[in-house]
Amino acid sequence: MKVIDAHAHIVDREYLEELTAFMGLTSSKTEAGQTLLRKGNSTVAWFREDFFTPEDRMAVMDKQGVDMRILSLSSPSVYDWPADRQGELSRFINDATAKVCNDHPTRFQGVATLPLGDTQAALHEIGRSVDELGLIGVAMGSNIGGKPLNHPDLEPVWKEINRRQLPVIEHPMLPLGSDHMDEFELPLRVGFVYDTTTAVARMIYAGVFERYPDFPFIIAHTGGALLGLLERLDNGYRLFPDCRKYISNLPSSYARNLYYDTCSFFGPSLKMARDIVGVERLLWGADDPFIGASPAYLDSAEFTPEEKALVLGGNAARIFRLEL
Repeated sequence: MKVIDAHAHIVDREYLEELTAFMGLTSSKTEAGQTLLRKGNSTVAWFREDFFTPEDRMAVMDKQGVDMRILSLSSPSVYDWPADRQGELSRFINDATAKVCNDHPTRFQGVATLPLGDTQAALHEIGRSVDELGLIGVAMGSNIGGKPLNHPDLEPVWKEINRRQLPVIEHPMLPLGSDHMDEFELPLRVGFVYDTTTAVARMIYAGVFERYPDFPFIIAHTGGALLGLLERLDNGYRLFPDCRKYISNLPSSYARNLYYDTCSFFGPSLKMARDIVGVERLLWGADDPFIGASPAYLDSAEFTPEEKALVLGGNAARIFRLEL
């Protein structure tokens, strides 16, 4: 059985330096060896030195029994930069991701970051990243510099992703209006869950998945709060014309066709996800290197050995068409 981490991140020093300068972040170190990059009272990004070295990361994988990680760029991605700079930054991070994957092809694969502030540039980067660099999917934030994922500007991007049947790994961004979450790292702890949930609910109601049903869409953190809200979303469809305007079925029917990583890390949530969408739609994740959980946390979900084999690697191998 191969263990594949579907929620892992590329961490690049030059990208973080650009981010720090652009956002005016302050840097501080903790006793645990973390370097925190902060805006006001909130952490925007953080790292340890061993995040940057593939050899250090592979040593952790060997210790935990992880065969492969699928790398994507974490929040805040490139979306806060002006549109005319997003292309340059996307190319840089995609090249960096491809180098790690090409240097260690049996341990790392990667998905592309897109300059979604410029639709034509994003379409070009899909082609370059997949056809030339060999990346195996696309990373997508829960909002694009405040723009929702059902925005008309993104329609050509969804069309191209659907045509290619490319897997999409969603990752939360900070929600709009999160400035009031100015203590206890609430933007990361709570804001991420809110933004993922809102983003996917909007996509469902807006008919994105009805128009484009042919690509795997993988939602971070076991869908945020989406699965617990399905009956509420279905009641919206039953009660309000706006909630039926773009879709022909209950929202829950679209949600059951999506995929969910296991990065809630919580047995009861994982059991609920299995009961609602089925074990074939769950992909194990570690949120490495930031959380770096081992596969052992799946034991709390009480999966059968056959179910665990699908979640730990079988589903990811199928969805990403990996030859292992």
